[in-house]
Amino acid sequence: MGSAFLCADLGITPEVREDHASYLAHWLYVLKKDSHAIFTAASLAQRTADFFYGLNQPQQVAA
Repeated sequence: MGSAFLCADLGITPEVREDHASYLAHWLYVLKKDSHAIFTAASLAQRTADFFYGLNQPQQVAA
């Protein structure tokens, strides 16, 4: 999800890969076992995206 957030923001077009089906199958398995997993994943993805956005911000020097 984090990569989707970043790619959308940066205008990067995703490419179809052979392993996409197995990746999605795994997420379906996870979500069937824990319906709240998507919220945890989304939260962590946002934190990761925020981290990468923060790397591009100018650093403030303490006085």
